[in-house]
Amino acid sequence: MPVLKTTTNKPDLTRLPGHVAIIMDGNRRWAKKRGLPALAGHRAGVASVHAVVRAASRAGIKALSIYAFSTENWSRSKLEVTALMFLLKKTITEYADELDREGIRLMFSGRVDELPKYARSALRAAEVRLQGNSGMVLNIALNYGGRQEILDAANRALACGLKVLDEKKLSSLLYTNPLPDPDLLIRTSGEMRISNFLLWQTAYSEFYVTDTLWPDFRENELMKALAAYQERERRRGT
Repeated sequence: MPVLKTTTNKPDLTRLPGHVAIIMDGNRRWAKKRGLPALAGHRAGVASVHAVVRAASRAGIKALSIYAFSTENWSRSKLEVTALMFLLKKTITEYADELDREGIRLMFSGRVDELPKYARSALRAAEVRLQGNSGMVLNIALNYGGRQEILDAANRALACGLKVLDEKKLSSLLYTNPLPDPDLLIRTSGEMRISNFLLWQTAYSEFYVTDTLWPDFRENELMKALAAYQERERRRGT
């Protein structure tokens, strides 16, 4: 699993990865360092989402996947989970105008139907509103687990009566279909793990890990990651 480093923060915008995925980690640590509640960190993280999505879209990235809420996140306190769900609803509702102006299309990956109804309604409304846009695809992983995704794909195959699966067919049954596999996976906060995110899809992705906490990750940090990606020779397992 190659971890990328770079000596520059100026990528060649003609050689960008088509699909970038981000594990947005460090909101709670950011808040704790400042003596603030966890929700303050999550709110600060939303500002980074705005900045990074805008920068990625304007740079010419075709698809951006962000890990917003995992299946494991339900184990957090009820108060924090509820606050996150309301923050999600508020953010999506208020953010739709900006996404529309940028021509961004929205999709969601995960067991979204298990989220609270008020959150699901806001997500669906935004998704429908932006479905005709032709710019960057913003894929938000919600109630997402990589192992669960593979199990759900296998179960869908069984339900369809399939007796044999190949890679192409399984890929078509994943939450992220029809997106291509990520070329670059970014993880903030310095943690060296994948955290059950896009297990199937990142088989040949390049990794970029930064110590920067997610609320401090903005356009300049994204450009560093893209520049690091361009310094790699992609081998795809060969």
